[in-house]
Amino acid sequence: MTVRIANSAPPGVPRPGQIFDPVGRALDRVGDRWTLVLVRHLLGGPRGFQELRTRTGIAPRVLSARLRRLVQARLVEPVQAEGRGAYALTEHGRSLEPIVAAIARWWVLHAMEEHVAGFGAFMETSAQSILESLPFLLREDRTAGVDVTFEIRLSGTGGGVWTVRIANGACAVTRGFAERADVRYTADASVWCGVALGLIDPRKALADGLLTKDGGREALDRYFHQIPRPSGSAQIASASRSADDVDRRSQRRAR
Repeated sequence: MTVRIANSAPPGVPRPGQIFDPVGRALDRVGDRWTLVLVRHLLGGPRGFQELRTRTGIAPRVLSARLRRLVQARLVEPVQAEGRGAYALTEHGRSLEPIVAAIARWWVLHAMEEHVAGFGAFMETSAQSILESLPFLLREDRTAGVDVTFEIRLSGTGGGVWTVRIANGACAVTRGFAERADVRYTADASVWCGVALGLIDPRKALADGLLTKDGGREALDRYFHQIPRPSGSAQIASASRSADDVDRRSQRRAR
C-alpha cells in the first residue's frame, strides 16, 4: 500500500522557500531572538561572554548557541581583547548597523508609548544601558546645529562617569570624564535613570537635592525622547517614591 502525505499548501501555492523575498531571506539569517541585540552590543567593540550576559540578560546556553550561529554566519568572530577571549563583529556583521538603528528608532517613535505601564521597573535598570541607548532616543528636530557636551557622574549601584556629546544631529556616548563639559550632572544612578527616562521631573530632583547640575543652562532631557508622563499616574508616584527612597538612603549614609 502506498501512503501519500498531503501537501499542506493548496495547488498552485508555492512553498515559502520558493519565493524571492529579500525581507524573508534576511530574517532567515538574522531574525531569531537575540541576534540583532547581540550585534547591537558588539557594535560598541569586542565583548567577552560574561559582559554580553551582563548587558543583555541572556541565559548562558542561549547565548552560547546564538554566538555559535553568528560565527557560522560570518557575522561575528572570536578575538583576543585585553588578553582575554572575546567576540567582535566582522565587516559583514558591522553592515547590520543601519538595520539595528532603524529598529531602535521605530520602537522609540512608534511603540514606546504602548509600553508605558511596564516601565516602572526601569528605575532599577543599569544606568549604562540607558546611557548607551541615548543615540537611539535623540530628538533630531532639536539637535540640528547643536554642539554641547554633558558629563554624567553617577554614584551608587551601577554608577560611573560618562560623556554625552551632541553634535549636528548625532549623539556619541563614551565612558569617562569629558575633556570639556558644558554641563555636568551628579546624582545617584537610580535617580538619574528616572530623570533620563522622564519618570522623575528634573526640576523636582534639583529642588530636592537628588540631582546637581553645574555649568550652562542646557538641559540633557531637552534633546531626547522620554516616556510620556500622564499627570497623576501611578507610575509618577512610583518614580517619586523611588527618589524619596534614594534620599533616605543618602541621609542614613550621612549619619
